[in-house]
Amino acid sequence: MFDPYISLFSNPSFVLSFKVLYYLSYVFVPVASCIIIWDLWLIMRRTQFSQKQTHVLLEVKLPREVLKSPKAAEFFITGLYQTFGEANWYEKYWKGQTRAWFSLEIASIDGGVHFFIWTRSSSRNQIEANIYSQFPGIEIYEVPDYTLPISFDPDTTGLWATEFDLNKPDAYPIKTYVDYGLDENPDEEFKIDPLTPLIEFLGSLDRGHHAWIQIILRAHKAEDKDPEGDSKKVDLKWMKAAKKEIEDIIKKAKGDGDKPMRLLTKGETETIAALERSVSKLGFDVGIRAIYIAPKDVFSLSNVGGIIGGITHFNSNLNGFKPARGPAPKYKYFPWKDRNPNRINRQKQRLLDAYKRRAYFYRPYRKPHFVLNTEELATMYHFPGGVSTTPTFSRIESRKVEAPSNLPI
Repeated sequence: MFDPYISLFSNPSFVLSFKVLYYLSYVFVPVASCIIIWDLWLIMRRTQFSQKQTHVLLEVKLPREVLKSPKAAEFFITGLYQTFGEANWYEKYWKGQTRAWFSLEIASIDGGVHFFIWTRSSSRNQIEANIYSQFPGIEIYEVPDYTLPISFDPDTTGLWATEFDLNKPDAYPIKTYVDYGLDENPDEEFKIDPLTPLIEFLGSLDRGHHAWIQIILRAHKAEDKDPEGDSKKVDLKWMKAAKKEIEDIIKKAKGDGDKPMRLLTKGETETIAALERSVSKLGFDVGIRAIYIAPKDVFSLSNVGGIIGGITHFNSNLNGFKPARGPAPKYKYFPWKDRNPNRINRQKQRLLDAYKRRAYFYRPYRKPHFVLNTEELATMYHFPGGVSTTPTFSRIESRKVEAPSNLPI
């Protein structure tokens, strides 16, 4: 019965392999242990640092008329570019400090559409000052977290969730407000606002339905190792990637061998210009997450199409968004291979928990992110004017004015 095993253990090749692994374990085991201990140390220090931070959720309420273009939103988003906190080895690894990250959110709660900004308390004054300076008549309030009362019970609640990814390398831009001509502050009747379809859909949901869009961002930094061996950090994900894409387009035009270089086509010229414009502005590490949740008796996967369509509406011929992952095995956008209901429900709960924690860049909720510049972010998150007519849009009904100066005292 045991003859095959006895012959295996007596095989010289097996004995030699076992001895090699045995003696190498004196090297590999300590190294692996050090890596694990270091990883746990870093998680502990970052957790301790995070627990010391306080955060607030701000709701932005809009006046009846917003006459500014998304360029004004780009101004306040630029103010979120904060790289301090990870300046050196001591801050990053010993103290566990992290760059500040922010969450820009558009949420439909019982059909009412709201704009939220989640931030560290220390950044609140700066954010409010930047918004007030660009949007007269706007109001900002600290509000309770709308996500906390919501829980997921597989027996009574339907939930769909996903994260988004880019179709092409990060340096290729999506379709921005500049492409729609919104940088010139056009009259309301001539505006074509790419955010409006998403707002109108979110405002059409009935009571009991919740649809949340979350854009998490932090300042993008050069963090890659130089492939040429230099100790200086380089930006292979965005700046260098754009340079390489441009070089590849020009190289393609040059041709091979003795073929003379041809003129760049109109499309190639426009692509190079778009790449150069894309990386000329500040970049942010970005993660986008969407959740739709409702009681099972009214939950409808047909609403998922409205959410995905609202996000992919920013797609251009150069780049765009696609659902990256999500526990929805029966939905065509997610050919989920795992049909285990319990595991799918755990995935749903994890995505809901990550949304509530506004977590994306660090463990245990670290996910692959991409880079968008301020122009792209302002296209996806700005305050629409009267072109958005949905009656459930959260606006300020009355306008504040100063008292006349000649009132008797």
